[in-house]
Amino acid sequence: MKTTRSILESLAAREISVEEAEKKLLMLSLAKVEELAVLDLGRADRAGVPEVIYGQTKEPDQLVRIVERIVEFHGVALITRANKEKVEAIKSKLENVEVSVTGKEGIMTVLVKSEEWTPKPVGGKVAIMTAGTSDIPYAREAEAIIQLMGVEVMTFIDVGIAGIHRLVEPIKAINEGDVDAVVVLAGMEGALPTVVASLVDVPVIGVPIPTGYGHGGLGETALSSMLQSCAPGLAVVNIGNGLGAGAIAALIALRCQKRADSKDDS
Repeated sequence: MKTTRSILESLAAREISVEEAEKKLLMLSLAKVEELAVLDLGRADRAGVPEVIYGQTKEPDQLVRIVERIVEFHGVALITRANKEKVEAIKSKLENVEVSVTGKEGIMTVLVKSEEWTPKPVGGKVAIMTAGTSDIPYAREAEAIIQLMGVEVMTFIDVGIAGIHRLVEPIKAINEGDVDAVVVLAGMEGALPTVVASLVDVPVIGVPIPTGYGHGGLGETALSSMLQSCAPGLAVVNIGNGLGAGAIAALIALRCQKRADSKDDS
């Protein structure tokens, strides 16, 4: 993945000229894909979170061109909210790439990478917990962005408070595992994030999921419940926003790692 640092390192090692470095830095700033989009290829350097493609509203051909441009520059592209048609378009029209898909129809998270790209762990650790199996597609979004940002993930599935005994082992693992933040996904009444926030000493990010019955069953009740939590230490993202929660958790973990590294150096 090209970053400002990697470009400067190549320049310092005399692998590229000043002119080439200048060109790459300009390209890293912004890139146009015909008249479709202006890609922020330098977002990871500036804000810590890489450019992510929201696939739901894009036509298959549009999505392919955007993915191709990002992979060409960074070696990897992450797409959220894709469907089978768009995944097949990527697989059929892009050559020399590997495509990994998680989630379900309409909520597919897709990682497209070149054959040369390999993830580079940076540090930190985030835990993800889902109250039920319906939350899994949204959890995969969180996993994908956290891992792309170089942070380790540990995931616990189907540990909601309907069977509160299921929480014992995950909470023990989180408290013993040097975790920097926890992402908790829950639908229905959305109570799990509050319970978790009362049992761990790290930031908890709640993700209300649009599952449930009748009134408030599309995540509204879960959102209201999490916003009205009486457990300090719980922050909440919008309904179904696994990507946003994962990005926040990864930024927290990276900041913790950076501080730890600074202490070790001193």
